[in-house]
Amino acid sequence: MSLTGAEILIRALQEQGVEVLFGIPGAKTLALHDALSRSSLQHVLVKHEQGAAHAADGFARASGRVGVCLSTSGPGATNLVTGIATANMDSIPVVAITCQVETHSIGSDAFQEADITGITRSITKHNGLVSSVDRLEVAVAEAFHFARTGRPGAVVIDIPADVLRARGTYHGGATARRPGYRPNLEGHPLQVRRAADALAGAERPVLYVGGGVVAAGAHAELRQLAERAGTPVVSTLLGLGAMPGQHPLFAGMLGMYGSHAANVTIQHADLVLAVGARFDDRATGRVRDFAPAARIIHVDMDPAEIGKNARVDIPIVGDARRVLQQLLAAITPGETGAWLEAVEGYRKDLPYPPARAGALTQQGTIEAICRRVQGKAIVATDVGLHQMFVARHIPFDRPRQLLSSGGLGTMGFGLPAAMGAAFARPGEDVLAICGDGSFLMNIQELATVAEHALPIKAVVLNNGNLGMVRQFQRLYYNGNFTAVDQPPHIDFALIARGFGVPSACVSDPADLEGALDRALSAPGPFLLEVETDVAEECLPMVRPGGSLSDMIYGGAAEAAPALRPAGATTEARR
Repeated sequence: MSLTGAEILIRALQEQGVEVLFGIPGAKTLALHDALSRSSLQHVLVKHEQGAAHAADGFARASGRVGVCLSTSGPGATNLVTGIATANMDSIPVVAITCQVETHSIGSDAFQEADITGITRSITKHNGLVSSVDRLEVAVAEAFHFARTGRPGAVVIDIPADVLRARGTYHGGATARRPGYRPNLEGHPLQVRRAADALAGAERPVLYVGGGVVAAGAHAELRQLAERAGTPVVSTLLGLGAMPGQHPLFAGMLGMYGSHAANVTIQHADLVLAVGARFDDRATGRVRDFAPAARIIHVDMDPAEIGKNARVDIPIVGDARRVLQQLLAAITPGETGAWLEAVEGYRKDLPYPPARAGALTQQGTIEAICRRVQGKAIVATDVGLHQMFVARHIPFDRPRQLLSSGGLGTMGFGLPAAMGAAFARPGEDVLAICGDGSFLMNIQELATVAEHALPIKAVVLNNGNLGMVRQFQRLYYNGNFTAVDQPPHIDFALIARGFGVPSACVSDPADLEGALDRALSAPGPFLLEVETDVAEECLPMVRPGGSLSDMIYGGAAEAAPALRPAGATTEARR
C-alpha cells in the first residue's frame, strides 16, 4: 500500500515501541503532524523546543527507553541543540527528528534553513539527512539501534519536507545496515581474570561507579560484587541509585561537591575498580593526584574512554552488567574487614554540617523533603547548589530516580525532564527541585504541565541569586558578586497560578513543614516557592583544579589539612 513519507515514519516509530514524542510544529512538519493526528502516537506540545529535548531526555532517564523529540527546520532544530548535547554528554538514548527544507532548497539559504546535521555532528552519537522516502524505514531503525546499543547516546534524523510528502511503501521489519558498528559486550577473559585477582589481593579496594552502571541495568550485579568482595562503593552524580543510598557499603558521591567519606575513601584506596565512569574532572579533581596509591581497573563500554583522562592498569572494554557478571564468577573475596572499619570511621569523621537553625535553607528544605519521600520518588533537578544538596541529602534507593544534567551542567533541565518522567512512569511520584535561576530558563513548561495535569511537584528554592556562581565569586574573586543577583520582585507562586498550576510561597521557617505536606499531597501539579537564605553555600567542596585530598570545609577558601594516604605517590596518571 502506498503511504506518504510521514505515514511511513510514524509506522517505523511505532515499530520501535514509541508511544509519545515531544515537540512543536512548524511549516516543514505539517505533513507529519497531519499524519500524527490519525495515529496512536501521543504528541506533547511543549512551549519551547529545548523543553522537548529535555522532556525526551527525562523520559529516557526515567524509563531506560529511547526518548523522542521533534522540531521544524531552522530555529526549531537549533533550539533542540542544547538538549541534544545534554543527552549525548550523559549517554542518554534520545532520537531527535528534525524536519528540513525541501531537498531542492538545501544549500540555498532558504527560509528557516539550518544545517542541523553539521551543527550536531560533534554532539551526537550518529546523525544523518534522509534524502529519499525509500530510506526512511532503515534510517529510523538505525537511529534507534545506535541510540540504545553500546554506549547510549543522542541521534538526529533530519528529514526534508518533500520526503515527508513523497509516497512510498512501508515494508516493516527494517534493521540497521551498519556492519562496522559492533559494540563489544563481553570483557576479555584474561583481563577479567587479572581484575579478579587484583581485587582479591587488594587491602583497600574501592568500587567507583558512574552512569554506565545505570545505563546497563547492572545495579544488582554491582551490589552483589560489593557485598561479596567487601568493597566500599563511591559514585558519580549520574551513578547515584546504582547502589542503594543507605547501604552500609555506600560511602557517597565523590568529587568537587562529594562527601568527605567518599573522597577520603578513594584517596586511601590501593585498588580502584571503575565501572561505567569516565574519570570526569568534577569526579576526580586533579587527575594526577586521584587515588595516588591505587592501581586502576577501568570497565567501560566505550574504548575511547579508557585511558583518555587517567592512566589505567587493567582496561576492560565491555558492557558493565556482563563484565560484572564475569567478575562475580571469578572473584575470590579478600580480607577487607579493617578497611571497612576505616571507611566507617571516615563517615563519622566530618559529616555534613547541619542546616542552619531558624532559617529557610536549601539544605533544610531538601532534608525535609527527604523525610517525606523516603528515597522513593523520582527527582529531577536543575543545575546549581540545589542539585548538589539533592545529591548529598537524598539517599536514592534504586537507579533512574535521580534525573540531573551531569556532563553538560544544563540549567533549565529540571522541569521538562520531570515532564518526561511523568509520561514515562505514570503513577509514580515525580519532583522537580530547582533553583530560581535555572527555573526561569524553561518556566514556560508549566503550561505543558497544567495542560496535561501532570502530577509533578515543583519546589523552587529561591535565594535570589545564582548560588553556585556566587559561592565561587566569594571564595576566589574576593566576594565581587557580579551579575549573579536576580530581580527581587519575581513571584514564582503567582506565575505558576497564571499558568494554571496551584502554588504557595513560604518565607517563614515555621510554615515550611505544613507547606511541604500540602504540596506533596496535592492530587495534581503543584509549585512550592521557598525563599531561602541568600548566602547559603554548599560545603565542603574541592577547589577547582585541586586534589580530592584538599577539601574546603569552612567558610573561607582555605582547605583542611591535606589527607595523605600511606604509600601515596605523586606519579602523574596520564
